Amino acid sequence: MKAILSKSPGGPETLVLEDVPSKAPEKGDVLIEIKAVGVNYPDVLIIQDQYQFKPERPFSPGGEIAGVVKAVGEGVTKVKTGDRVMGQVGWGGMAEEVTVDQGRVRPFPESMSFEEAAALLMTYGTSYYALKDRGQCKPGESLLVLGAAGGVGLAAVELGAAMGMEVIAAASSQDKVDLAMEKGAKKGFVYPRGPLEKADQKALSDKIKELGGGGVDVIYDGVGGDYAEPALRAMNWDGRFLVIGFPAGIPKMPLNLTLLKSCNIVGVFWGAAVARDPEANEKNIKEIFALYEQGKIKPHISNTYPLEKAPDAISELMNRKAMGKVVVTV
Repeated sequence: MKAILSKSPGGPETLVLEDVPSKAPEKGDVLIEIKAVGVNYPDVLIIQDQYQFKPERPFSPGGEIAGVVKAVGEGVTKVKTGDRVMGQVGWGGMAEEVTVDQGRVRPFPESMSFEEAAALLMTYGTSYYALKDRGQCKPGESLLVLGAAGGVGLAAVELGAAMGMEVIAAASSQDKVDLAMEKGAKKGFVYPRGPLEKADQKALSDKIKELGGGGVDVIYDGVGGDYAEPALRAMNWDGRFLVIGFPAGIPKMPLNLTLLKSCNIVGVFWGAAVARDPEANEKNIKEIFALYEQGKIKPHISNTYPLEKAPDAISELMNRKAMGKVVVTV
């Protein structure tokens, strides 16, 4: 089978397409013929050895897949040959086939395409866990989404709107803000590209307060960098600042602000939460599927690439050009 391989640490340009042997499923394993692979920010990090996990090389990036079960190993009861499945595999997805433990895959609704299935769980799973479980969000509360047109950001916009929140979308260009508005944001604005001077940071904080009617209740920060502190300064009393990711850099936050506003800075690590409480995650996924079938959420796939162009797909995400999700088709 053909696979995109990382053979040495580096950017997308270091990836190569090669033939590798297919791996037969062992006990409890499922062999999947891959149809689509969602591209996520961990793919940018893992090939550079900057992610929490460092797989032995050579390996294929791609942690979010959808495809058809080709064969099953002994003891597999969750799925059968021929089933359409989606799954989180960590890495190994940018290939024609992948073998994975049955616990990592699940069937998905017939109304959902392979591309949508490969673009759903990591972004909506992260954002739903963030808003529902970590943010304890309520209808009528205000939600600021930084990086509102990225994969997790756009999912947060849709989910926030579906939960009855007043969503404010912030992004780096007007077309990204417009997309977020189409997905359910009530207000939006363009923030300047970093690094931000003190005056820029104050203007950003003032803009958030203006659109939030004095402040915001919940901040979903998938950007980090110079944007985090100004957003925190615009937080309402008893607010929740959700820490999602740091494509603009890891910020240093003045903790006196949390005292003055009696607010919380809350970490969001969906992958670890899934491992610690799989039953809660199953409940969330059922609710996400229900929202999809009700038409309240729908993955926005801005671009697709064939397997041999997978490095270009990762580059699009790395350069922060993607809106919604980028998908590799196989």
